[in-house]
Amino acid sequence: MLKIMIIGATSTIAHETAKYFANDGAEFFLVARSPEKLTVIKDDLLARGAKSANAFEMDMNDFDRHQELLDAAIAKMGQLDALYIAHGTLGDQAEAEADVEVMIREINTNFLSTAAFLTIAANHFESQRRGAIAVISSVAGDRGRGSLYVYGTAMAAKTTFLQGLRNRLAKSGVSVLTIKPGRVATPMTADMKPSPLLADPAKVGAEIYKAMKNGRDILYVPAYWSVIMMIIRNIPERIFKRLSM
Repeated sequence: MLKIMIIGATSTIAHETAKYFANDGAEFFLVARSPEKLTVIKDDLLARGAKSANAFEMDMNDFDRHQELLDAAIAKMGQLDALYIAHGTLGDQAEAEADVEVMIREINTNFLSTAAFLTIAANHFESQRRGAIAVISSVAGDRGRGSLYVYGTAMAAKTTFLQGLRNRLAKSGVSVLTIKPGRVATPMTADMKPSPLLADPAKVGAEIYKAMKNGRDILYVPAYWSVIMMIIRNIPERIFKRLSM
């Protein structure tokens, strides 16, 4: 029976993914900042067939509690088979340009909090020589764009960190999946302009579930984003810097 920790469990994409694991009878350790939302997610997963679901309220920017978090999950479930990290924010680029503290907070939330926890968790998975790690990054990390480069920087750093971690942990039988969504219809993108590329979160969750089960390395979701980003990455810089993206 799969025992999985989900950080950012109240996010729409994480919840949609978790529904599929619940149908398999998985055991959950759910982590997020809002106890009220955690209760809703926990009850929903139990109703869908989860064997158990424990909730743990925490802000991942509280780095000093990371070891406590890992220890609590293992104490509750006895072991940890999988870790799925889905927390993050899509901050205001203009605010981050104008205020160093805002910029640092965005980098901490979207990259350093993940890297810090994975540094601890990776040692656990490496020692048990099995398991699966999956982390949501973003297509925004594939190339810096003027409209989103603080968020994109965090995603690029996260993607590189995961690439190195995957190379390290492969030798211990641990899979590391980098998930790169494009725009998905979630509260995070609610204020963006409507787009024909906006993806259904239920379909995104299904793809992530399959990728985790199959031990994939990288998942662009929906898949067409791999082609879109290949084109964007290969636009010459002298042209790209003139574009409004």
